[in-house]
Amino acid sequence: MSNSDLEFREGEYGESVLTVEPGGIEAIPDKDRHGKAKQLFATWMSPNLEFATIYVGALGVFFGLSFGEAVIGILIGNLLGAAAQYVLTQDGPRYGVPQMVLGRAAFGKIGNALPSLANAGAAGIGWFAVNSASGAFALSTLTHMNEVTSLVIIVIIQVVVAAVGHNLIQSVERYLMPFLAIVFGFAAVIALTTSHPNSPSHPYFPGAFLVFVGAIYGYAAGWNPFSADYARYLPKSEDPKQAGKSAALGLFVSATVLEIVGAAAVTGGMADYGPKTNPVTSFVAILPTWLGKLLLLGIVLGSVCANVLNIYSGSMSFLTIGINIHAKLRRALAIIVFAIPGFFLAKWAMNDPKTHLENFLLVMSYWIGPWLGVFLADKLLRKGASVEHFLFTKRENWAGPFSFAVATALSIWLFANQKFYTGVVPKHNGNFGDIAFPVGFAIAFLLYSAIAGKKVISER
Repeated sequence: MSNSDLEFREGEYGESVLTVEPGGIEAIPDKDRHGKAKQLFATWMSPNLEFATIYVGALGVFFGLSFGEAVIGILIGNLLGAAAQYVLTQDGPRYGVPQMVLGRAAFGKIGNALPSLANAGAAGIGWFAVNSASGAFALSTLTHMNEVTSLVIIVIIQVVVAAVGHNLIQSVERYLMPFLAIVFGFAAVIALTTSHPNSPSHPYFPGAFLVFVGAIYGYAAGWNPFSADYARYLPKSEDPKQAGKSAALGLFVSATVLEIVGAAAVTGGMADYGPKTNPVTSFVAILPTWLGKLLLLGIVLGSVCANVLNIYSGSMSFLTIGINIHAKLRRALAIIVFAIPGFFLAKWAMNDPKTHLENFLLVMSYWIGPWLGVFLADKLLRKGASVEHFLFTKRENWAGPFSFAVATALSIWLFANQKFYTGVVPKHNGNFGDIAFPVGFAIAFLLYSAIAGKKVISER
């Protein structure tokens, strides 16, 4: 411990791109702080320039929504996700620790293991599988290799980059962004100009619309538990609000544009995809051959940009649970722990990508809504007071995990609406949709505020 109550990471790192990052979830010492807040635009732009983003936007029209209704849902879901990204990113330069470590103020050190475990599984295995699958589909189509071989290659590249660490990840995001932006930009123009936005729709309103908003939000909010991870190396002199704006703008612009492209592509002829299909091939088919090949390469690289964040932050969440591993092995071992099940989950999901993606996105929103409710309620109650002395001490705040667990259970029981489980309300009204994430957020926010209000105020 230093005189600041934080545990600082040991080892030399600096700005070297190919040096393996030392340590794990400890705070970044001032001598290793570097970078500019504006660089976070590329950090959060590049990982969304991939096929999974297009895939999510296409779900709205496949659900029976009109193009206009899908666009409205895309804007709502992404605005909510980007707003949280703006708020959460600002704590990165302030404290220099990963996002899930910051949750210890609201959840306590032991109680924080609950959302940390959820994020470790969701990011390191779930999201890793989703993006690996889309990258493997693209590589298989581009090279004519079989899909399993393509998946192995994609996973190895992603794991190596994530294992080297923060500086290499930031460089990959920054230097690949121009190529990804140009290729996906051309594809966007063609998809939009060949679309038929006035195509007839067959909506189950508001049910299909609410399920779609939940899926869009689940995609955008899936990045929220990583927010501070890539801002924690910024010098304390960097404006935290500028960091928040850059991160939120990168996320909102990339996700919104490509999701709208996905919705437009369906009206322009991109076919629905079911079991045993390759959705990447369906999208590329509406493009000129030359652009299709460049886009396939872009999809491969975009999946790498997304998954190096997923597996790196998944390992950070895993370490936040309190696993005691030697410093030199911490991230590497955590990355291997998630890469293996992530590979097999991706292999399984490739058999029916549309169904598995829809259900996964909704599940993401089910736990992130309540987690954000607790986290933001705690932040509001503290009114800007520092939480530095709660991050590495043996202190508990059982109101956090209790509110999180109750809100998650109630919202799913009452309002979840997906293939594997239908809640009480939509079961009796199939057109009700899925509003588990806003209900979960509201219950967690109000419950935590009521239970922990006096305790938190006394700690300020």
